[in-house]
Order: sequence, then C-alpha cells, then structure tokens
Amino acid sequence: MLSEESPLLESDSDVPYEYAAIVKHEQVYERFSKSRKRVILAMVAWCGLIPLFVAGSFIPSIPQVSKDLNSTPSVVSLAVSLSIFAASLGGLAGASYSTFYGRRVVYLSGLPLLCLGSLGVAWSRSIPELMIWRFLQSFGASPGLVVGAGVIGDMYKLEERGQAMGIFFAACLLGPALAPPAGGVAAHYASWRVMQLALAVAGFLAFFIMLLFFPETSHPGKRGIDKLQPAPASSSLWRSWKPFFINPLRPLSLLRSPNMLAVSVASFLVLLTDYVLLVPLAFTFGARYHIVNEALIGACFLPAGLGNMIGAPLAGRISDKIVVKWRQRRGGVWYPEDRLRATLIGAMFLVPLSVLFSGLLSQFVGGKIGLILNLFCLFVNGIGVDMVLSPSAAYVVDVMHSRSAEAMAANNGFRSIPMSLSIAAILPLIDLIGVAATNALAALLGWLALGILLCTIRYGTQMRAWVDVGYSTAENN
Repeated sequence: MLSEESPLLESDSDVPYEYAAIVKHEQVYERFSKSRKRVILAMVAWCGLIPLFVAGSFIPSIPQVSKDLNSTPSVVSLAVSLSIFAASLGGLAGASYSTFYGRRVVYLSGLPLLCLGSLGVAWSRSIPELMIWRFLQSFGASPGLVVGAGVIGDMYKLEERGQAMGIFFAACLLGPALAPPAGGVAAHYASWRVMQLALAVAGFLAFFIMLLFFPETSHPGKRGIDKLQPAPASSSLWRSWKPFFINPLRPLSLLRSPNMLAVSVASFLVLLTDYVLLVPLAFTFGARYHIVNEALIGACFLPAGLGNMIGAPLAGRISDKIVVKWRQRRGGVWYPEDRLRATLIGAMFLVPLSVLFSGLLSQFVGGKIGLILNLFCLFVNGIGVDMVLSPSAAYVVDVMHSRSAEAMAANNGFRSIPMSLSIAAILPLIDLIGVAATNALAALLGWLALGILLCTIRYGTQMRAWVDVGYSTAENN
C-alpha cells in the first residue's frame, strides 16, 4: 500500500543507473559559481521586492487618495483588490512566457510596464484613471515573484533550494516591512504621488540592471523556444524574440493536481489572515488608538514585515534540514511532502492565535498596552505566515521543477483571485460583525489550512497518483 514512506514515483531502474542520472542532472546546477548565484539571487530579489512595494506603499495613503480624488476609502480600497487581481494575471502570463522564452525576456518585458503604470498612477486625476494605471502597474511588476522562484529552481539543487527560497522571500518581504512606512511618510510629508514616482524610478533601475547583468538561467535545451526547429538562416537571438502566443492561463492546468490545489488553498487561507490584520489597520488601529498621522500608521506595519523577514529564511533552512533528515531515514528515498512539515508550527499556533488575539485586543483593550500587544501580534503573524508560505513555495518548485515558474504562478494566481474578492469584503465585514468576530473567523480559516497541510503530508503519494501533471523525480530535481 502506498504511504508517506513511498518514493515520489516508482521505478524499475537499478540503483547505479539512478545514481548516474542524478549526478548527471546535478551538473546543471554548477553552471554558476556560488558568488555568481548570490549576485543573481540579489537581482531577482530586487525585482521580487518591487511588487510588494507597489502593494504595501499604497495602503497607508488610502485616506489621502480618497480626499485627493473626491472619493471614499471603501472605493479607493478597491484599487488594492484590483491590483491583486492584476498581479495574478501578470504572474500567470509571465510564468507561461518564461517557460517558453526564458526568464530574461520576461523581466525585460514586464519592468517597462511597471514604470509606465507607476507614472500613470502618479498623474491620475480620477478614480477610473487610478484603477487603469494600478492594473498596468501591478501587471508589469508581478512576474518578479513567480519568475524569481523559477530562477532559484534553475540554480539551486533540491537540498539547497529551501534556504535559497527563504533568502529570496526574506529580501522580498522587506516590502511589507518598509513599504507602508515609506508610503505613509511620503503621503504625510509630501504627497502619495511621490511614492508612485519613486516606484517608477526603482523599476527603471531594475530594468537597467537586468538588461546589463542578468543571464538566462533556464536549463539548456529546456525552454519551449529551444525545442522548436531553428528557422532557416536565423540567429538564436532572432528565435528568442520571435513572437508566439502562449495561453497565459496555462499554468492553472497544474491545479488539476490535488497536491498543488491543496497547497494553494492552504496558502490562501494563511495569507488571508495577514490581510485581515493589515488592510483595515489604518481604520482599526487608527480609530482605536487615535492615530491620524499617515507616517505613524505606516510604522505600525513594521512588526509584520520584520516577522516576515525572520520567518522566511528560518522556515527555508528548517525545511531543507527536514528534507535531508527524512530522506536519510528512508535510505535515500525522496518524499517531497516532507518539506511541508516545516509549516506545521506556523499553521497550528502562530498564524491563527496571533490574528485571534489581535482582534480581541483591538476591540477590548485600549491604551498603550493594547497597542503594544497588538503590534506584537502583527510580528508573530508575520513569522507564522512565512513559516507556511516559504516551505510551501519550495515544495511547489520541488514537485514541478521543470515548470517551476508556472507552478508558482498557478499557486499565486489561484490564491490572488479569491484574495482580491476577500479583501474587498474585510472592511464591510468588520462594520457588520466587529473586528473581534472577523479576526476569529480568520483564525478558524487558519486552522482549516493546518488540516489541509496535514492531509497533504499524510496522503501525498496517493494524491499524486490521482492526477499526473508531470511531477518531478529525484533524477530530474
């Protein structure tokens, strides 16, 4: 009977052949030196940081934007939902084209859209203009996260991938730590438009750096364009830029996999607790603790971001150690769901309890004590969320290594679409049932995510047997 002690895919090959195949495959990870890998990792982390700055720097300025554009905070907050929806579409499109053309082309195509969208947001004079340019801005920025994860899968082998993914997410998650204070300071001391101009400058610098220094990291011969017959008398450069239409929704077909779907649902439920705390923060914390300065409201986001920065690399390192430990216990047999064991502490305790206690504190405890304890809850939630998301992202890359960027885009895209709808409902729900009840509901969803992860760990092999979407094996991972 299949169990969690079973390998990923059964094989009749003899051990020496399997060992030779693994050794041959691992040679592809030696194309770049360790120092070069670190430089590339820094570049893709910068591109992954920008979309989180696009999202995070806008939230503290919502009250000022609503006044400037003669609207209401509820209407302007729809721009947050729209940007998440745009980010999911952009991530899906970027991942699909990165599998076909390679990583470099997608970066050099998306970053100019980010710059144009940021300038458009800065010059917006009405809500419709704001929505259109925010869509373009988020669409152009979004490939930075999913393609960055694909680049890490290209460069790092299985036992190193979790730590590299953790470093990537830790660097990216400077966004939640720094973007809200930056957006709040810009809004309070200058204008919310200044922050958008700064994002345009950051996008231009990223484009310039990627154009000059970023190499193609896709494995040789694995891109879709490489598998086509060469055009007569054409250069490889011409073939790389030859236009082909790629269905941007293609990555979503990977969600036919019960494992991929389960991890995506669990990630969505866990990340939702983060948004339940942060999206209404200007109104919950601001009203409860009498904070009206946009810069101070932005500073309240810092504990969550700091928690993200600690949780991501910590979970990545732990997940790598777990993979090695359990692989040794099974005599060298790789069971990919072992990596998900690193998510359990975050999903069981840190995520649901932090959002639950924050709701109770916001409703029933005032003064400095309530504020300090609430900020501590944000910090704990930041650690917990990334102790779930970081190993989950590495797991997605593990099981779908040949389509790693698409797998990440499917994961992000699936959770982003319902997330955009859920965010739009957070403030009305708080008005209807109160902040404590809303946060208690989010905590229950966090525990539901724990149950999904436990089932995936226990029944991963059986779930993979239901639908084969081209899973990776030890030989090609």
